Amino acid sequence: MSDGSTIRFRDRTGGQATTRYLRRGAGPAVVLVHGVGMQASVWEAQIAALARHYDVVALDMLGHGGSSLPPADAGLADYADQVLALMDGLGLRKAHLVGHSMGALVALEFALSHPSRLASVIAVNAVFCRSEAQRRSIEERLAALEGEAGLPSWAGTIARWFGEPVPPEWSAAAATVRALLDGVDPVGYERTYRLFATADAAHRDRLAGLAAPALFMTGAGDPNSSPAMSEAMARLAPHGRAEIVPHERHMMTLTAPGEINRRLLAFLGEAGAKGQAKDGIETAPAAGFDRLAFRKALGTFLTGVTVVATLQEDGEPRGFTANSFTSVSLDPPLVLICIAKTASSYPVFSAAGHFAVSILAETQADVSSLFATRNADKFARAAWRKGITGSPILADVAAWFDCRRHDVVEAGDHIILIGEVLGFDQAPANPLGYCRGAHVTFGLALDKVAASGGRTRVGAILEHDSAILFVADDAGRLDLPSGAALGSGTDPASLTGRMRTLGIKAELGFLFAVFEDPQAGPGAMSIVYRGTLLEPPVEAGAVRLIGFDAIPWERLRDEATRSMLRRYVRERREDVFGVYVGDAERGTVQTLARSA
Repeated sequence: MSDGSTIRFRDRTGGQATTRYLRRGAGPAVVLVHGVGMQASVWEAQIAALARHYDVVALDMLGHGGSSLPPADAGLADYADQVLALMDGLGLRKAHLVGHSMGALVALEFALSHPSRLASVIAVNAVFCRSEAQRRSIEERLAALEGEAGLPSWAGTIARWFGEPVPPEWSAAAATVRALLDGVDPVGYERTYRLFATADAAHRDRLAGLAAPALFMTGAGDPNSSPAMSEAMARLAPHGRAEIVPHERHMMTLTAPGEINRRLLAFLGEAGAKGQAKDGIETAPAAGFDRLAFRKALGTFLTGVTVVATLQEDGEPRGFTANSFTSVSLDPPLVLICIAKTASSYPVFSAAGHFAVSILAETQADVSSLFATRNADKFARAAWRKGITGSPILADVAAWFDCRRHDVVEAGDHIILIGEVLGFDQAPANPLGYCRGAHVTFGLALDKVAASGGRTRVGAILEHDSAILFVADDAGRLDLPSGAALGSGTDPASLTGRMRTLGIKAELGFLFAVFEDPQAGPGAMSIVYRGTLLEPPVEAGAVRLIGFDAIPWERLRDEATRSMLRRYVRERREDVFGVYVGDAERGTVQTLARSA
């Protein structure tokens, strides 16, 4: 990181002031504002990641690093004015602002005071309306600071930000923070900390007027910039949302830079697209375009599942799960994959000279799930070999293609990586499929269904707000809505017709269970789907909507139904579904992807 540059400006007193800053990259402007006791260099990991796509400017806050002291009676407006003067001096008409801790207060003050200069705002580990206990604690720290000569020992600060003792994996980050704290100006620190200790409610009545996209992000383990604070701010901001990063604490920009950078890039990409649409630039979907519905519609297209792999510059393998794979040309033989610019693998694959595509077999859902994670040891847990180009090819796959890079095409928030096939092979194995957020195996229990001789019962687990819809018979026993076939609304004997008769409006999702059903007769089968109620049913007559915790298990149809629904409730709470295949007493569960 370079020593940086400086600009001069006049503060509200009319006096000369100086701001030191670091600048890197090209593109839309992103301004980074650090927290109390830090300086611009604390953003080093974020600058490196963001500068690939943005003009990144990180400043030393007033009283820190190479910047001037704030006025003795400084308010948030003084720090926001410093940001404004920097943007004016650099000729930045509009910028995305990212602030950490005290810097988040500054970023929000700027956002509310200078909305025409703001593209979006991201408040990382922000404080908001402290509790009485939190307020007493910080007031005690402030009183101790004001009564000391010089700087505190920092032991308490390190403990609050990293935990006590500091976890070994965070020791380097803690050492970086301690070195920055040791170098801070005592006067600048005291004036800034005093404001930080007293300004937590400064935006409580103003956030409703925040017109720009806003992200409030904190760590699940941060006791002072708590998840509840970020969620409260997101509720008040008209275009706000909260993201809570699991396991992280106050300095998560240092302890989890990869995850934080991924989230920053994703949000900035979304905010930039919205800003372009607002400015009349025809590069984003029109206003009212439902991105979630669009994604769900795309998810109805049944695809195969692949693992795309290459070698990094250090020779280590790198790979990820993808279903955006297709053939392009026979002469020359070309295939393509798509990679999101926000993906952690994007820097590696966008620069790779070769890659391999392994098409997974239907028995490799676990491999798909493995390579969809961020685990560092993925290739240690899967068998593979090197292909002609050196790219990793997984074992026991349905087919593979070893490619050298032919072209890279920019395509919105993705790139299209086109490869020329140098080698390939296939095996007599059914491929693994993917549809509507779940893995699909094409031969799943179809032989059993075909052998049922038409004696099939098709039911549905229909959920609304953590409750399941049941149908009661004359004896008070509860069962799922069901029919002799999936059918249509005009067939009263089918599941769809039965739901129509009962006034049930629902959307069926994926298969949940296939099992022999002796209660329906010898050789009969039960096929059960999971689905979502589109609106709460009118609970009249036979229809009952019963919460997970209130299900009267003894009143259910039979033990097989009880066992199946207990599994559904457990998997729904864990958000990891499977498909049961077997009979009423014994079978297997094939785990699927998460439902989101």
